[in-house]
Amino acid sequence: MTTDVAKVYGGALYDLAAEEGLEDELLTQQQTLAQVLAAEPQWLRLLAIPSIPKPERTALLDEALAGVHPYLVNFSKILCERESIGELPACFKEYRRRYNKAHGILTAVATAAVPMTEEQKARLTEKLRQLDPALSLHDLETRPDQSCLGGVRLDLEGVRLDGTLKSRLDTLRQTLAAPAD
Repeated sequence: MTTDVAKVYGGALYDLAAEEGLEDELLTQQQTLAQVLAAEPQWLRLLAIPSIPKPERTALLDEALAGVHPYLVNFSKILCERESIGELPACFKEYRRRYNKAHGILTAVATAAVPMTEEQKARLTEKLRQLDPALSLHDLETRPDQSCLGGVRLDLEGVRLDGTLKSRLDTLRQTLAAPAD
């Protein structure tokens, strides 16, 4: 299964949830399930073992996902039956992407040379809100990276705004190395 197929499956799950008014409920349950999968990665590997009959694997899903919305249980079982259970996290990411787009939610990753303080995060969040008041910043993840040297690199769902000192020095280096006209 490719990420394109994960987009189709995750998108289909989102469309179903939106049609039924269950977007928030399924998103919350997916987040919990994704945390469990991250903590126990061998669980997905177990469900992908072809020597275990599919009915046994889907029964394991029924047992493990007791209390989870039937749409998520059945979705997981479909992936398991199609030998694609390993794509479950990618499907959840696509669901989240579609949810964010439908609700005008922006996610961002800020990378700086040193860990950002809560005050710096709040100021950056406010600046992002000023860029487009219609968007809501759902999640600002911060990462330290000493190679930045200074400044901040911001990744906004496929768009990179690089205001790091390293980026500026690299640009200066390229300019100086370019042949003069």
